Amino acid sequence: MHSPASSAAPAASFTSRYYTSADGLRLHYRDYPGPPNARLTVVCIPGLTRNARDFEDVAPHLADRYRVICVELRGRGLSEYAKDPMTYVPQVYVRDIIALLDAAGLRRVAVIGTSLGGIISMLLATVIPARLLGVVLNDIGPELDPVGLARIGSYVGRTAPIQTWADAAAAIEAIDGAVFPEYKGEDWVRMARRRFVETPDGGLRADYDADISKPFIATAKAVNLWPFFRSLRMMPVLAVRGGHTDLLSVEIFDRMQTEIPHLKRVTVPNRGHAPYLDEPEARTAIDTFLDGLPSTLGLLTTVKRKVTAAATLIGLKLKGDI
Repeated sequence: MHSPASSAAPAASFTSRYYTSADGLRLHYRDYPGPPNARLTVVCIPGLTRNARDFEDVAPHLADRYRVICVELRGRGLSEYAKDPMTYVPQVYVRDIIALLDAAGLRRVAVIGTSLGGIISMLLATVIPARLLGVVLNDIGPELDPVGLARIGSYVGRTAPIQTWADAAAAIEAIDGAVFPEYKGEDWVRMARRRFVETPDGGLRADYDADISKPFIATAKAVNLWPFFRSLRMMPVLAVRGGHTDLLSVEIFDRMQTEIPHLKRVTVPNRGHAPYLDEPEARTAIDTFLDGLPSTLGLLTTVKRKVTAAATLIGLKLKGDI
């Protein structure tokens, strides 16, 4: 399966692939092969209600130089919906991503995580640090602003039936108008096509399982993410923040730099939660970051990361944080 918008450039073509989770779900991802012998594979993980189409602009750009994998978490896009809604939680998503890496034969990857995808990336850095070459966190940190959480909670899983693409575009604009103040009518239609799909009766629905809302608020408030964020000390990390995001405060963004002095940071103006990463500021920062990553890890680095991760996990278990 190929992206019609990118058919002119071979590097921008993708193939739909599937793998099976530990609990038997058929999960989907887009695979942009990139050039022969690409130096890196970049895994893009979307936010709570999003899917692989969120990266349809940035993925072809990155695929000029790298292999790019765009994940669809369980219950989103072409991935199968979970039978148990309480598996819509970060620790299960982490197991799913590891299953993807194993199925695709990916020993080392760079990761770009948007929002929930960034939380998953922090957990991956704690669990499998020796498989990560570097991490990009997109508008997410180890502490979430209650204002942004409340806004997300107000709409996740509560989408009303929609009949036309114009109505879908209006619904997206009502939610994200302040996030993308420069967008025009055609931009909102494009966003709607990323987030909605047609139904058999000719209407439209949000392209995710509404049951993802069931564990959302409790999980978001209960988990202390700082220990997982500190696992990123072991590797290169870039943090992207929307200039007027309501989920990642300036104070937390600054504290992230204090906790990890080597953290690279960039703020994208005129964006809230979350930048699409096609903005010039984000694109330049990501290009520079990925260009500076190693294509492999030495034995000493690998052993050190595994030992550090094991100690971190033991400490978290003793404290009851996992």
